[in-house]
Amino acid sequence: MPLGSLDRVAVRLLKLAHKSEAIMIIIGLVGGIASGKSAVAAELAEQGAAVLDADKAAHELLDLPTIKQTLTSRWGPEVLLASGKIDRRAVASHVFSGTAEGAENLKFLEQTLHPAIRQRFETNLAQLAEEGKVAAVIDAPLLLEAGWGSLCDAVVFVDSSRDLRLRRAIRRNWTEEQFAHREVAQMPIDEKRRLATHTIANDGSPQDLKKATQEVWEAISSDHSP
Repeated sequence: MPLGSLDRVAVRLLKLAHKSEAIMIIIGLVGGIASGKSAVAAELAEQGAAVLDADKAAHELLDLPTIKQTLTSRWGPEVLLASGKIDRRAVASHVFSGTAEGAENLKFLEQTLHPAIRQRFETNLAQLAEEGKVAAVIDAPLLLEAGWGSLCDAVVFVDSSRDLRLRRAIRRNWTEEQFAHREVAQMPIDEKRRLATHTIANDGSPQDLKKATQEVWEAISSDHSP
């Protein structure tokens, strides 16, 4: 597990270089598709944590000229909307096809986006530490696959059954096939659970999730108190 790597030390040094009075806690969120990571992130935000959303960052970076050029060079103008912006659905059709070609396309997309997302996060984390934020949350579906766990003091796994996650995904207008293709493209659930430092169950009510998140927040805060 990469939590004690040099990357984490580098982030600590960045915080100290910016002379923050307290060491900001960095929490990574992982879990299966539609497990409720965003809901947990929102609860942690209520406790004073800043939230860095990897999906949002990726969507913004897709339209940078250099990245847009890289994607259109591979897939052609079919991945562009009439507005000239990247068509995320068209890109998804290339990377989540459930085929060997799709797997290669996904690897290409990740190699294109992940370094830029990480650079943005490292800048954000240094800024937040300088501002004196008590904690920052990295909400990233591929946090562990991308190696970003090394930035975190704790990694929280949001646990929810496959059946419940599938029902949530269908309510988002996904098909079962789309769910399966995206699930298989990620690290196995059991491996994510094993690599996490904390687990939050999300098979109950919103009140249950709020309580469980509060308990994990208190445990992490206690573990990393000065």
